[in-house]
Amino acid sequence: MNTWEDLGFRILHVGINADNEEAAWKLADEFDQAFGFTPRDNHLTIFASPLIEIMKQDGPGTKGHIALGCNNLEDSIAYLIERGLHVDEETTKKYDPDGKLRVAYFKEEIGGFKYHLKENQK
Repeated sequence: MNTWEDLGFRILHVGINADNEEAAWKLADEFDQAFGFTPRDNHLTIFASPLIEIMKQDGPGTKGHIALGCNNLEDSIAYLIERGLHVDEETTKKYDPDGKLRVAYFKEEIGGFKYHLKENQK
């Protein structure tokens, strides 16, 4: 039986929902003013820092999402399903060229944030 330590869970970034691109840039500028983070445009999102993603439109979750890394995506999904959580098939569509699942969102929210799993970089 795996534990969360065995699975290597760690926070990759927090995604914050903004109403639109203008609001997203305003929020990114606030992080820049407060902390000196240099925003980086990433098409549909702005990374205010490597750990803070701001959605240019309403994204997953009431307030946003939390990206969690894991050592093995399939084992981690099974672990969370055993704990009563449910994969959100509608938002779990990202596969690599070999057909392997890269990202898995879950239906549940914690504190208004959806969360998704992605394998840790090796």
